[in-house]
Amino acid sequence: MSIGRLYLVTDRSLTLGRPLEQIVARAVQGGVSAVQLREKEAATRSFVEAARQMKALLAPYGVPLLINDRVDVALAVGAAGVHIGQEDLPYPLARRLLGPQAIIGLSVETEAQVVAAEAYDVAYLGVSPIFPTPTKKDTRGSWGLTGLARVRRLSRHSLVAIGGLNVGNAAAAITAGADSIAVVSAICSAEDPREAAAELSAAVCEALTSPRKE
Repeated sequence: MSIGRLYLVTDRSLTLGRPLEQIVARAVQGGVSAVQLREKEAATRSFVEAARQMKALLAPYGVPLLINDRVDVALAVGAAGVHIGQEDLPYPLARRLLGPQAIIGLSVETEAQVVAAEAYDVAYLGVSPIFPTPTKKDTRGSWGLTGLARVRRLSRHSLVAIGGLNVGNAAAAITAGADSIAVVSAICSAEDPREAAAELSAAVCEALTSPRKE
């Protein structure tokens, strides 16, 4: 199973008071190809229930559900996989627990982390953040497009660009070397999440058919 080209990371605080499930459903209808459920403040039981509901919502669309950080929650609900950071459960242990078919993505914030990840069979690297963004407060700085291009040269893995991306710069991230883009506020806070997703998807697809910069 693949995460495709447009990856939505959820944030309930950015939905402008609307139900998260409504946002996600509209986004998937507009072209979102994978959803990462991020519930930083939720207790475990609440997180599990939210994950169950989200998995049921996505199932008819064939869109994979990934869980942010929590391998236990992913196991509990049978999610497609997880996204983990450098301070979360170590990748080899997450792979052992989830099995060979699980989608496991890993955040990278330094070139050393990119190089270390070459030893892993990750589904993708989350290159984070590309641009400064309030949804990524605990990072070591932003990569920028030139940094993203360096990661592309260093890594054999699929790259998901995240951080400050929107319809105006999504194509540039693809041109610089990303295989997919992930967004939070560009969809969660959009007036029309379906339209926002459709515009992002179109920008990514157009960029993918154009020559990349070397």
